Amino acid sequence: MSLLREAERYLAKQQSQAALNAFITHLQPSGPWLDRVKAADRRREQGTSKSRVDGQLISVKDNICTRDFPTTCASGILDRFASPSNATVIEQLESAGAIVAGKTNLDEFGMGSHSIHSHFGPVGDRCNAETLSAGGSSGGSAVAVATNQCYAALGTDTGGSVRLPAAYTGTVGFKPSYGLVSRWGVIAYANSLDTVGILGKNVTSTREIFHILNQHDPRDPTSLSPASRSRIFSHLDTPSLASRMKSIPLKIGVPAEYNISELAPSIRQAWTRSLAYMQRQGHTIHSVSLPATKLALSAYYVLAPAEASSNLAKYDGVRYGTRAAPGGGAQPDDYLYATTRGDGFGSEVKRRILLGAFSLSADAIDNYFIQAQRIRRLVQHDFNAVFGAEQPLAPRQTESDPRPETFGVDVLMCPTVPSTPPRISDLLEGDTTVSPLDAYTNDVFTVPASLAGLPALSVPVTVDEGIESTGIQIIGQYGDDELVLRVGGLLLEGKDLRPVS
Repeated sequence: MSLLREAERYLAKQQSQAALNAFITHLQPSGPWLDRVKAADRRREQGTSKSRVDGQLISVKDNICTRDFPTTCASGILDRFASPSNATVIEQLESAGAIVAGKTNLDEFGMGSHSIHSHFGPVGDRCNAETLSAGGSSGGSAVAVATNQCYAALGTDTGGSVRLPAAYTGTVGFKPSYGLVSRWGVIAYANSLDTVGILGKNVTSTREIFHILNQHDPRDPTSLSPASRSRIFSHLDTPSLASRMKSIPLKIGVPAEYNISELAPSIRQAWTRSLAYMQRQGHTIHSVSLPATKLALSAYYVLAPAEASSNLAKYDGVRYGTRAAPGGGAQPDDYLYATTRGDGFGSEVKRRILLGAFSLSADAIDNYFIQAQRIRRLVQHDFNAVFGAEQPLAPRQTESDPRPETFGVDVLMCPTVPSTPPRISDLLEGDTTVSPLDAYTNDVFTVPASLAGLPALSVPVTVDEGIESTGIQIIGQYGDDELVLRVGGLLLEGKDLRPVS
């Protein structure tokens, strides 16, 4: 099939699936992009394609700046914002020949686990009472991929916002190691956690896009320098680590702390069968312990809101953001700043700003923010203790300070989410009140890797006829992104894990 025909099919899907509300801004049926796709078709015929994604339509989460599309972050306070420039990841994709297929819906500023906290309405068909949550906050990107509205999509992952939607929608979701992919032009939620992630139909397309984005960006202060990247490459190129990319058996770790009582039986079954499948392929399974995991979720919901409260302070209607309209229900003596932020931010964003402001206050910072930072370090230490590969950017170990005994596993395998997706109707207008804490606990398996900055991949596996799929997560040591993708590909080959009758 020609690239033009494929692009037209994606656009037709966008129109026929409009009720899913996956997009905030669609790609127009006609425009300069058509000439770019036709040029990509000619390059493919001549064997001179720019990349594997040359001429492909890739959707972009609407908190990543684009010059040709509005960037709203699904917030009323940015509903008229137009970025003067593209984010680095957009420049990289367009240089590789890719076409931005539109801007996808999300939880406002990336704060949510079900993509229902959007100024433009929730992701999913609200007219159908049985519609399930798409996950969040990159729910629009995941739905666009799952329903063939694009070739692949970009999202952002702060505490699981790419992996959780991937698990709910049966797609592949990848969060690279922190610092490998540029954040320049990504509207910040929590700077020390935000990572541009990739959603695809399979591991191959996800890997292709990662290779395009995995470059140093001098404009991003959190981007790994060429020297650090060279150090990681040299570390992974040692014979003992390079051999893991071949057919030798891998050591797969199973974190005991992830086997929680709240884990849905169907997901525990998917986890068990995934491990059994890998064991049948010749890999070995090892139980490991990550003690600080039990504290990771609490630490995350102190650190992330604290950073958000600082990042979102600039949206005041004077220097930045959409100013509240005069007379729009506000009293004449109301303050512009308070009115603009009160009207422009949604309830979940305001909740997290208040949580963050409190944890950073003089009376609370020692008991909350500082303690959460200490827990974050413990989480990192736990991961370093169970992986066979050392953290490549950690200080060198000396003879007087030897590396502790480890289990020496290559990757960890665990569920992506603890439960199956709830119905949107139950989240929005159900008879029972859903507490924000219920949504926060969905991140319990994804947050630890985010706190440690590790690469993590969610792949869909099928367990029985009653459940289409659920997500199994592979976590690797820092910089071990290629190994994580390799293991994800191996698991995806056996995605239907039901026993042969």
